[in-house]
Amino acid sequence: MTLRPASVADLDAIMSLERASFPGDAWSDAMMREELGSPHGWYVVDEEAGRLVGYGGLRAVRGATDADIQTIALAPEVRGRGRGRTLLRALLAEAAQRGVDDVFLEVRADNPVAQALYLSEGFLEVGRRPRYYQPDDVDAIVMKLDLRGRAALEPSAADAGACT
Repeated sequence: MTLRPASVADLDAIMSLERASFPGDAWSDAMMREELGSPHGWYVVDEEAGRLVGYGGLRAVRGATDADIQTIALAPEVRGRGRGRTLLRALLAEAAQRGVDDVFLEVRADNPVAQALYLSEGFLEVGRRPRYYQPDDVDAIVMKLDLRGRAALEPSAADAGACT
């Protein structure tokens, strides 16, 4: 497993994984290109044997006290091996580096595996968005992590996913 910051050069590989992971509501190439180039975004990719097998994205406006996990996706063959947790921790480490206090995300109500990951990392449900994911009419569970409080309890937790 090799994590590194994503670049626009990764767009085709990211979009291939995006469409495979989120067939009903994948982002467009233009949206992802904009995210990869934004000064407010930070994306990381997971490579194995030179092939992109995962990615994650954070939106954290410099100077703001909150941030959003935009996405985390893994190729089916590498799921269940802790890679999602590693990507999440890398995103949280970047958020901490940017001085963020609170991190938010939305997760599909029909994705208990992702929900369990986020809960295990200290996220709490703070709301729901009915029928948020279209065209499936699936609710979004809005979750929040008190990043400062987490860092005070576990000083090494935010650093665990740092990119090398």
